[in-house]
Amino acid sequence: MNALIHLRATRNNALKICKKLDLDQLNLIPESFNNNLVWSLGHILVTQQLLCYRLSGTPCLVSDELIGRYRKGSKPEGVIGRDEIDYIEEMLLSSIDQMKADLAAQRFGHYKPYATSYGIELASIEDAIAFNGIHEARHLGTMLALRKLV
Repeated sequence: MNALIHLRATRNNALKICKKLDLDQLNLIPESFNNNLVWSLGHILVTQQLLCYRLSGTPCLVSDELIGRYRKGSKPEGVIGRDEIDYIEEMLLSSIDQMKADLAAQRFGHYKPYATSYGIELASIEDAIAFNGIHEARHLGTMLALRKLV
């Protein structure tokens, strides 16, 4: 599926931005921003889990606790440590492989329609995967801007 190839490229670009920075830079929230680079990484992971897994009735690959920290409307509540960053970075790529396997095994159930804040109605796992690519590319753009300010 081409969308998963695009997803991997977007996530590799996001990871490349963060790999060059130290913990303080990753956690810095520049003036006029609500979040930081680490939150952006966690957010794209969590959003993909919610859009693709939860809305199709399939268990998410990450904990509800992690989802709570990075879901839409959240913001960093303190310094995010190296262990959590490493976990998020690892899950960003391994979750793509798992989603590919889950798609092949037809593990995604009946999709609960969802209207995004972007103005797009998602009605299937295919819709969710396609929209997720748009969402992640948008956040990659924000990350590129954040990188220049840290």
